Amino acid sequence: MEPDWVRHAIWWQVYPLGFAGADVHRTGAPTPGGPRALEKLTQWLDYATRLGCNGLLLNPVSASSTHGYDTSDPFRVDERLGTEQDFDALVAACRERGLKLLLDGVFNHVGRDFPQFRAALEYGPHSAEAGWFDLDWDHRDAAGEPRARDFEGHPELVALHHASPAVEDHVVAVMNHWLARGADGWRLDAAYAVPKDFWARVSARVKGEHPQAYLLGEVIHGDYPGYVQSGLDSVTQYELWKAVWSSLNDRNFFELSWALKRHDELVESFAPFTFVGNHDVTRIASRLGDARHLAHALVLLFTLAGTPAVYYGDEQAFRGVKEDRAGGDDAVRPAFPPSEADLAPEGWATYRLHQDLIGLRRRHPWLHRARLVTDHLANGMFAYTMRDGEQHLHVALNLTDDVFDTPTGLSAPPHGWAVSG
Repeated sequence: MEPDWVRHAIWWQVYPLGFAGADVHRTGAPTPGGPRALEKLTQWLDYATRLGCNGLLLNPVSASSTHGYDTSDPFRVDERLGTEQDFDALVAACRERGLKLLLDGVFNHVGRDFPQFRAALEYGPHSAEAGWFDLDWDHRDAAGEPRARDFEGHPELVALHHASPAVEDHVVAVMNHWLARGADGWRLDAAYAVPKDFWARVSARVKGEHPQAYLLGEVIHGDYPGYVQSGLDSVTQYELWKAVWSSLNDRNFFELSWALKRHDELVESFAPFTFVGNHDVTRIASRLGDARHLAHALVLLFTLAGTPAVYYGDEQAFRGVKEDRAGGDDAVRPAFPPSEADLAPEGWATYRLHQDLIGLRRRHPWLHRARLVTDHLANGMFAYTMRDGEQHLHVALNLTDDVFDTPTGLSAPPHGWAVSG
C-alpha cells in the first residue's frame, strides 16, 4: 500500500552523473578534484524547494562502469559523484528541507564488472555465483566468455537470474541498506523486465523492514495494474506521457481523451507516476512543435491525478533530443551550471510557471487520486473537471486561434489555458 506521504509528493528528478558533468563513458582517467555531484546537488536543494518540489529522485548513485546502469558495486557511492560522507550530507540536507529521497535501483541487470559475474566466469558453471545469471557455457562470445542473457541486446548489461534465492537476498539487502541510510524509496529500473512474482517477494520483505518506503516500478507499457498488485506502489505512466506531447503536436485532443480514460481507470486502484520528461526521453521543450503549448503540457501534469515529477532542467525549458546511438542520451542528461546566476535568463519564465502550477497542486492535494469528467472535447479544445467528493477543479486547454468559452464558465484565450476551482 502506498505510504500516506506520497499523496503530497512532487519530485525533482536528477541524473547525477550528467548533473555533475562526469565522464559517463569512462573515456579518460578520473580527474582529481573533479565535480562531485552529491555535494553540488546539496547546493541546489533550495532551488528545488523554491520550485515547489518536496522530493528528490536520483538516478543511479551506486558505483558503475559507465553510465550508472551497469552496476559494479551497489553498496558503494560512485567515486565520480563523491564520497560516502557526501551522500550522508545530502540526506541530512534533504531532511532539513523536508525533502523525501528516492533512489534508482538497477535490479534487472548488472555490469560486467559486478563481482559475482566475474566470480562466475572465473570459477565456472558449478560455482554458486553462476546461479546468479543465465550463462550459456557451450557458446562463447568474442572475448571467449560464455554468452550471458543481457538486457535488450546490450551485452554490457548482464541480466540477473531472478529465480535465484541468492539474487533475491541480494536485492533485498541493497534496498534495505540504502533505506537505512536515509532513502525513502526506490525507482525500480526496468521493472517490466523482471517477473512479477520476484517483485512480490522482494517488496514484502522490504516493506516488512521499511513500511513507509515507496516502491515505483519503471513500466513502459502493458499490465500497469499487475505490477502494482505484485506489491509495488506505482508505475511510470508512459502511456499518458506519449499522449500529452503527441496530442498537443497534432492538435488532436481526442487522442489525449482516449489515454485519459485509461488513466482514470488506473486511478481507481493506484496513483500513477506522471511526468512530461525524464532521463530516457527527448525533452518536452524539444518534443513540442509549438513553444506556446509547453504550458498546456504542464497544466496537464499538475492537474491530473497521479504523483508528478519534474526532470531537472525542464523547469528552465532546457532542450535536448534523445538519439538511438552510442552517447545518444547525453543531450538529455547535461551538466547543470555552477549557480543559478549561470542559468539562461529566458528560462526563468518557465520556472515561474512551474512554481505557479505546483503551488496550485499543493493547494489541492486531493488531485492525487481525483477522477476526471470531460466537459468539452474537440480537436483543439479540451475542458475537463477534476473531482474528489465535493472538491473540484475546472481546466480548459485551447490550441486554436479563437477564444474558448467552456460549459463550466472558463474562458481560455487563443493557444492559452485557464483553471478555476
